Amino acid sequence: MTESTGLDPEDRKIVTLARSARARNVVPEGAAVRDETGRTYVAGTVELPSLKLSALRTAVAMAVASGARSLEAAAVVSDAESVPAEDLSAVADLGGTGTPVLLAAPDGTVRVTVPAP
Repeated sequence: MTESTGLDPEDRKIVTLARSARARNVVPEGAAVRDETGRTYVAGTVELPSLKLSALRTAVAMAVASGARSLEAAAVVSDAESVPAEDLSAVADLGGTGTPVLLAAPDGTVRVTVPAP
């Protein structure tokens, strides 16, 4: 387990942004990613009749659509105990193997940091 207070300020920022997106949009998950230039992209879970995306995959898609070429880190705030393989794969597709994905509880406490496969 990783304590949020011991996080790098930039990682703390994406956890805070992800937490805010979850609360503001009243969705199961909030996520944020940071690209190679330091820009951040924030998203919540998308649940439409014809489109269902996790918050993390939505944030990665927003980064790609905005021209990001790589990712430095990602954060997801959720009640889940783990990050789904599909989400980790999306992060790896843009950020590469080893890109850190921080999984935080709804209160913002980082439970674990998982490297993208």
